[in-house]
Amino acid sequence: MTEYQTITFEQAGAVARIVLNRPDAANGINDTMTRELADAAARCDTAAIKVVVLTGAGRFFCAGGDLKDFAAAPHRGRHLKGVADDLHRAISTFARMDAVVIAAVNGTAAGAGFSLAVSADLILAAQSASFTMAYTRVGLSPDGSATYFLPRLIGIAKTKELMLTNRVLSADEASRWGLVTEVVADDQLATRADQLAAQMASTSGGSNGGVKALLLGTFASGLEEQMEAEGRLIAARAETDDGREGVDAFLAKRKPDFA
Repeated sequence: MTEYQTITFEQAGAVARIVLNRPDAANGINDTMTRELADAAARCDTAAIKVVVLTGAGRFFCAGGDLKDFAAAPHRGRHLKGVADDLHRAISTFARMDAVVIAAVNGTAAGAGFSLAVSADLILAAQSASFTMAYTRVGLSPDGSATYFLPRLIGIAKTKELMLTNRVLSADEASRWGLVTEVVADDQLATRADQLAAQMASTSGGSNGGVKALLLGTFASGLEEQMEAEGRLIAARAETDDGREGVDAFLAKRKPDFA
């Protein structure tokens, strides 16, 4: 286990597990946590890791920014910009790495905690989890990629509703809105996350990274540009060890053994 102050990081085989670990502060995000998240994300950006599980310690996933920490800073704006920059660096790395990022939302995800959760590739939510933006309630504006991912996930109208009214979504509501992959019983969240992580660890990391890369660019591309990207990538994948193994295994009617 790598030692951090505000998170824990463990790697077991191809699976890395990151836990937001400030339970006494509702896992609130401060400058130390964002620096550590960015460092942990960089550690996961390797072919040896196929899955990253991100969750919170205690009753909260993450209640958002630590406002007490922000208020104590002599230059609030400068301090908050640094916190946001490090958080954004972590999210950018998670989004662009080959590893599948699984958020296991074990409780309230508010503000930047909400943003961080929905930036994951697969999102599991405990039945008791809830989601709220909460930025405008304290006179601030969204960060943590929320204005990028939310409109793509649920559209502009619903995004505006969440950001302007600070509506609180239950786990079931978040699932119906398309924000959550699966809702599970509270006492089954960790087990389900482990099961899903094991499933993803047996797949091709390069193929998963290709899916992520294509989808990340899809709204910025025209039809022909996106199809050209698809054609080039599938051709490149066909020349890789995983691509050869996957096709050979299918033809031999056996389970593939990806590196």
